[in-house]
Amino acid sequence: MPTWSWRIPHHRAHHYLPRPQQHASSKLRNSPRLTSIFAAPLPSSLTDRPSIASPFEYRRPWASPATSIALRALLRFFTWTPRRSIPQSRRRPQLAQGTLTPVPDESRQIRSPSPFYFEAGYALYAKRASRPFPPPFLSYPSGSFSDPLSTHNRSRDVVNGEMIRGITNGDDAVLVSDNFIGANDGVGAWAAKERGHAALWSRLILHFWALEAERDVYGGEDKEPNPVEYLHRAFEATKDATSAPNEWYGTTTACGALLGSDVGGGGGGDRTTTVKRPVLWVTQLGDSQVLVLRPRTGSVIFKTKEQWHWFDCPRQLGTNSPDTPRANAVLDRVEIDEDDVVLAMSDGVVDNLWEHEVVASVLGSIDKWEKGDARVLRGIEPGELCYADAMQFVAEELVKAARTVAEDPFAESPYMEKAVDEGLSIEGGKLDDISVVAAQCKRRKV
Repeated sequence: MPTWSWRIPHHRAHHYLPRPQQHASSKLRNSPRLTSIFAAPLPSSLTDRPSIASPFEYRRPWASPATSIALRALLRFFTWTPRRSIPQSRRRPQLAQGTLTPVPDESRQIRSPSPFYFEAGYALYAKRASRPFPPPFLSYPSGSFSDPLSTHNRSRDVVNGEMIRGITNGDDAVLVSDNFIGANDGVGAWAAKERGHAALWSRLILHFWALEAERDVYGGEDKEPNPVEYLHRAFEATKDATSAPNEWYGTTTACGALLGSDVGGGGGGDRTTTVKRPVLWVTQLGDSQVLVLRPRTGSVIFKTKEQWHWFDCPRQLGTNSPDTPRANAVLDRVEIDEDDVVLAMSDGVVDNLWEHEVVASVLGSIDKWEKGDARVLRGIEPGELCYADAMQFVAEELVKAARTVAEDPFAESPYMEKAVDEGLSIEGGKLDDISVVAAQCKRRKV
């Protein structure tokens, strides 16, 4: 998560200020001198003085027995004792995972004309629980159990009367469909501003982005898709949805990959043959990342480049930002093969893992899955397995690897390296929301 959004990054101030000194009460209760004073037996008379080793011991002889008892009680009160272990589920947010993100039951699914599709899974880790969306973007559950349209068991995030697609992860948002995946990274500093809600912005832009791609039928059969234009329309729709009287502020980075096909194998789109091959249209704005990996060779086919204004301030869409999709988004057309793996990741991954670590994690996860090690651990029957489960496992393992570095204050990380290059004294990983979508290109059977 970028920490700068056109104002002071208050919650990152500890990176730039001296570390706070230990609290005085902590020093007092941990003082070996003070412990030895109250643990020592009382002298037989007030005239019996122990050796003066400290100012505390010098004052000890004139203390009455009642005072000594009170001081001992005070010491027990201030002495730290280990707390009972807190269940992991209560200490921190847990890993979330799945395959396709939810879509409205009543929506009409628009299928891409391409013979290729994604088998995908996602995994998420939020550094803090996601804030609920404010009204009118939250549909509260009905309290009626008899109403046939009752929603007593769930609430829904809605916009313009329709369920908001995708899933929120802290201030991030991800979306997974058959031909489109995306990962947006909301700027968390907006949480400190009145009516600031970065997660709402990141999710709404993904929602409208997917809708625009569907409306254009992913480019159709006669023309190539234009994901940058889809993103620009999504940006405008998000601004309209978050304007008065429902005014909410926020900014977000954006990255997405749309899977289609070309006729022929030529880079120019030769249509003289009937041989179709998969083509990926990758859109990037900010510091999230799309990476394409070919498992059979272990090589990286493509990787987006980060876009920055300056350190920790990536390009972003939203309130007060000068960036727009038409002016600043980068579109790449990438020819891929079947079984290539496409990763859409927030900066919670790329700030904590180098490229070779990402590749090693993905290849290792695929190898475990193919050998059956992961399947045994997950308890899935062989007949229930699908490619999407494998991609979900790949995403889970990648999130775990990034989280390990993020929570290590002494780890070497790409974020630390960038900070040092800027002359900042920052060490360890970067604790952030971590979002991964892993998708494998497959050909439809029919």
